[in-house]
Amino acid sequence: MKHLLLKLEPFIWLMFGQGILLGTILLTGWLLVVNLGVPLGVVSDAGLEYERAHGLASTLIGKLVLAALCALPIWKGAHHMRHVFIDAGGGDRDAVIAPILYLIATVGTVLSILAVVRL
Repeated sequence: MKHLLLKLEPFIWLMFGQGILLGTILLTGWLLVVNLGVPLGVVSDAGLEYERAHGLASTLIGKLVLAALCALPIWKGAHHMRHVFIDAGGGDRDAVIAPILYLIATVGTVLSILAVVRL
C-alpha cells in the first residue's frame, strides 16, 4: 500500500493544492459576499436569484466550476487529516489511514460530480 501511495503522491498534492486555492480563497470570498455584503446592502442580491444561478450552473463551464468547488476542498480536508494524524504520532499506521481518507475523498468527489451532472 505504501508503494501505491508514493505513486499517487503527485496527484494527491495537486488535488490538495487546488483545494487550498478554491476552499481558502474563492469560497471565503463568496461567503463574505453572500453572508456580509448582501445583508449589509453593499452588494446587490440580484445576482443570487435562482434563475440566474441555475442558468450559470447549467452551462458546461458552470458545471465544471461547481464540481471543482465541491470536490477539491474534500481532498484538501482528507490530506490535512492525514497529516494531522501523522503529526499526532500515527505515522506507523499511515498505510491504513491514508487509503481510508483518500477513499472518502474519492467517494465525495464522485458524489459531487454526480450531483452536478444531474443539475
